[in-house]
Amino acid sequence: MVAEVIINRTAKKLNKTFDYNIPIDIEEYITVGSKVLVPFGNGKTLEEGFVIKIKEKSEYEIKDIVKIEDNLEIKQIELARWMAKRYFCNVTDCIKLMLTPGTRTRNKEKRVQSKKINTIYLKKDIEQIEFEIQTKKIKSEKQIKVLEFIKDNEGATLQEIELFTDCSKAIVNTLIKNDYLEIVEKIIERDPLQNKKISKSEKLELTLEQKNAYESVEKSINKNIYKTFLLYGVTGSGKTEIYLQLIEKVIKHDKTAIVLVPEISLTPQMLERFISRFGKEEIAIIHSKLSIGERHDEWEKIRNGQAKIVIGARSAIFAPIKNLGIIIIDEEHDSSYKSEVTPKYQAKEIAKYLAKENKCPLLLGSATPDVTTFYKTEQFEGDESNKITLLKLTKRANNSSLPEVKVIDLKEELANGNRSMLSMELYFQIEENIKNKRQTILFLNRRGYSTFIMCRNCGYTVKCKNCNISMTYHSYENKLKCHYCGYEEKIVSICPECKSDKIRYFGTGTQRLEQEMHKQFPSASTIRMDVDTVTKKNSHEEILNKFKNENIDILIGTQMVVKGHHFPNVTLVGVIAADSSLNIDDYRASERTFQILTQVAGRAGRENLPGKVIIQTYNPSEFSIQSARKQDYDMFYETEIAIRKQLKYPPFCDIILIGFNSESEEEIKRISNFVYEYLNKKLINDEFKIFKPMPSPIDKIQNRYRWRIIIKGSMNENANQVLNNCLKEIYQKNLKSTRISIDINPNNMM
Repeated sequence: MVAEVIINRTAKKLNKTFDYNIPIDIEEYITVGSKVLVPFGNGKTLEEGFVIKIKEKSEYEIKDIVKIEDNLEIKQIELARWMAKRYFCNVTDCIKLMLTPGTRTRNKEKRVQSKKINTIYLKKDIEQIEFEIQTKKIKSEKQIKVLEFIKDNEGATLQEIELFTDCSKAIVNTLIKNDYLEIVEKIIERDPLQNKKISKSEKLELTLEQKNAYESVEKSINKNIYKTFLLYGVTGSGKTEIYLQLIEKVIKHDKTAIVLVPEISLTPQMLERFISRFGKEEIAIIHSKLSIGERHDEWEKIRNGQAKIVIGARSAIFAPIKNLGIIIIDEEHDSSYKSEVTPKYQAKEIAKYLAKENKCPLLLGSATPDVTTFYKTEQFEGDESNKITLLKLTKRANNSSLPEVKVIDLKEELANGNRSMLSMELYFQIEENIKNKRQTILFLNRRGYSTFIMCRNCGYTVKCKNCNISMTYHSYENKLKCHYCGYEEKIVSICPECKSDKIRYFGTGTQRLEQEMHKQFPSASTIRMDVDTVTKKNSHEEILNKFKNENIDILIGTQMVVKGHHFPNVTLVGVIAADSSLNIDDYRASERTFQILTQVAGRAGRENLPGKVIIQTYNPSEFSIQSARKQDYDMFYETEIAIRKQLKYPPFCDIILIGFNSESEEEIKRISNFVYEYLNKKLINDEFKIFKPMPSPIDKIQNRYRWRIIIKGSMNENANQVLNNCLKEIYQKNLKSTRISIDINPNNMM
């Protein structure tokens, strides 16, 4: 018997199978999905590979498989092959997502006990490392093994690296010396749930709306049929209780469940609800804060059938759970479900694939659904299997009223002489809250790297005449540019609308806001949560617990403060500058603004205390802000979908981003132009609009030039094949330093 084996390497040229003879003594153990060691090339070192197919014979003179190490399921290999084609990457890139973390361990019970440990991170850009491996700049097999391991397990300890790769400390030290890796000291924190006794909770009585939603999904569970549902409910409407009761139903059918939540929402508060209902033994948790050893044990717990429920972030969708009965994706609109690194997959697409395979329901939940998801609940032209059934929850579960939302026009504040970061209304409300011993959240709506300019007198911002997207200021050229079509304008110093000279660069930071609070409210206690204050493990939870338990007056933060937290004593939320996300150079700017404002408004008045939200903006009449003020998704959606249809943005097309980066400016221009010409010849119909190659918004990183091509069109089977063929043709050329990536509907257009 002969096995077709794909070698576990990142080189694009090796994204194909090689024939190996299956020795008789291991023939009965080898299946499609087996991880094997094989001799490869002229080297004496054995290479790791995966069996993709088994056949009777080969037309070549072939070598023997040396060893079998592990087995994946055939269905996992099928998924990996589908993903490789869909997301334009190597099959092995996808297989790695499905492997047990740390499978090379000889003693999986070994753990690091010290309170302070050194952890290892990549120091160089991941794409640069992959390129140096492909071009043989890094030749040592052991160094490559360590780098591949750290790529998937950043934050591993030296002991874990030695244990899982069989490589010595000297190899790691060489990589540190050559600036491929760096050491970061971290404090070990105990699992917050480890020694915590959580009393069992009983299921709650469902409201009529909740019951109707539950019964709709229950029918799909009972009949073992695939169907996708959108549970669209206002904040606090009791979506989680429906999840819990559906999972209980699935377990009674002797089936299992996967629950995906955004990484930032994986809080002890949320996990406790599941553990109190089902017990810790029934649940496996998968997220990035776990050590490799902990992830290994959780993965094995799932694989061995001990866990009936998997709760985790994006990567948990690949957990080896059997007999799947339901997949639930909470906060389905969240951008973290889309991978930004190879393979650039969308977890919702993987969930749909698995739900179809397992003939079970897929339930998406959100108070502010993704526009594309919501569109699929309506009548539309296209594949009927893409249709989504809408389930609505219009009331809060505890009958508490939605907070009062007030929009403050910062132009008027400026006209009245107020140059502070706080409007007079917000200042007064914070003062009242401190007096009444109530808590306040101040949210700074910062996103992305773009710098935009705005007239502080009338709120005018420059938008591209072709794309209706805010143009970005490039200081070194003193120009405004559209990062979609390349349109440019000279910088303006006088507002074209009101002729004012109050054109300013826009943006502020959390540290400055905290200093302002200390200045204006010297007696108030404050705590800040942003990327600078949540660097160590569990610091995110420590800040939130401190805010809640010590009754700190003011919590200042970015988006991480709005994700599903429940603070009974928070009665005021202030949005300092709603315009920051409104004026990013992205067609989803209005959608993201509406979502974040609605989410942050949901943090106020969640118990019996009335809540108030104050949104400060230079554009009070903008439809996404007015829709958020009214907490009216339907109002927002109707306007947004009409704009998208007119300008042909998703869901009426796909956005395909082809990214290039290279040390050579001449080569990157040549290769990007070759791709542009190739696609113009092959995608010859009106469905595709291919924009010319141009420098990326951030056009140079680590001395590597960055260019891109944007395509608007339908990512159908033909387009997918054309793009895959284009990549194959390019990688057969003698590329000196250019690397290419293709991303479908990316979150980040930078």
